Amino acid sequence: MNIVVIGAYGNFGARLCRALARRADMRLIVAGRDLGQARQFAGQLGGDAQALRLDVAQADLAQALRDAGAQLVIHTAGPFAPGDYAVALAAAAAGAHYVDLADNRRFVCDFSAATDAAFRRAGRLAITGASTVPALSSAVVDHLTEGWRGVASIDCCIAPAQSAPRGLATLASVLSYCGAPIKVWQDGAWVVRYGWADRAPVAFRRLRPRAGALCDIPDLELFPARYPGVRTVMFRAALEVGLGQAAFALLATLRRKGLIARPERFAKLMHVAGRGADFLGTRLGGMVVRVRGVDAAGAPAARAWHIAADNDHGPEIPAMAAILLARRLAGGWGATGSHSCMGQLALAEFEPEFAKWGMLTDIVEGNEAVGGNAP
Repeated sequence: MNIVVIGAYGNFGARLCRALARRADMRLIVAGRDLGQARQFAGQLGGDAQALRLDVAQADLAQALRDAGAQLVIHTAGPFAPGDYAVALAAAAAGAHYVDLADNRRFVCDFSAATDAAFRRAGRLAITGASTVPALSSAVVDHLTEGWRGVASIDCCIAPAQSAPRGLATLASVLSYCGAPIKVWQDGAWVVRYGWADRAPVAFRRLRPRAGALCDIPDLELFPARYPGVRTVMFRAALEVGLGQAAFALLATLRRKGLIARPERFAKLMHVAGRGADFLGTRLGGMVVRVRGVDAAGAPAARAWHIAADNDHGPEIPAMAAILLARRLAGGWGATGSHSCMGQLALAEFEPEFAKWGMLTDIVEGNEAVGGNAP
């Protein structure tokens, strides 16, 4: 299978390429706007990896993908703007499958309606959100609640290591909703909260407690539909260094007061400042997913899943779902149409990937699972 990876030498694209390189059933085409960087990285991968100059904004994108012999296009070059499905539609026009690592709420939630007809006509498959959310997060919730009669609440928190590599585009995307109104499903109704505001303590199995703040991600909208009867869905991010979390909270306050309009303009400044604060943090990051509901016997139940990623390996996690999907497609998976990556993968499929990087997972139940931050 010829796989064109757009943004292949970037933060997540490079990790994905290294995982798929030298497989007998795949040929990687390293694509990006800088042909020199693409060639250099393709050379590092070895095997028969090739380089391709490609700009997602070019008018002849579909033809360029067709000329490259693309059978699968993996799009890692975010941020993913709501409503901009040009790359996906170009992949469909080129007769290729498509996978992206998007975690923008509107991009992911509106993807199927905008692209499904094109991929069904082409007889190809498109998957959006093949990243930590909603791919891994939904796999975890499905695993924790298997056999339950009902799910009452879902509470997730990502806790990156301070020193872990992070991309400027990702930071800009996160800052874009800092202080912005966000619709959240709370107590069985949609309410408005604000991005990176209302910090709350979050406990982890193998990390020190941190303060987490609301993030605008697809799960907030997808989970209430996937788990009928759920009354509360929350998703937070918890930075390791308190100064960083405070800076995000300050920007959120300034935006709500109308003093700044676009916090993402501070992405470069925050990126540099974050690197300067690395000495205050560690190389240990993680994630926790907590659920409450009614188990198979009709009794109240609470479970939590924790993962700890040391040695700055946390950024490997967002690329894992796309790696798993690429292997499945290369193996002849015949699905068609456009879908989010919610429920597409089982937690057991991720576990060998966790093991490769020495990541540790824990499942706890009962009072210990609540952890002091139940929604």
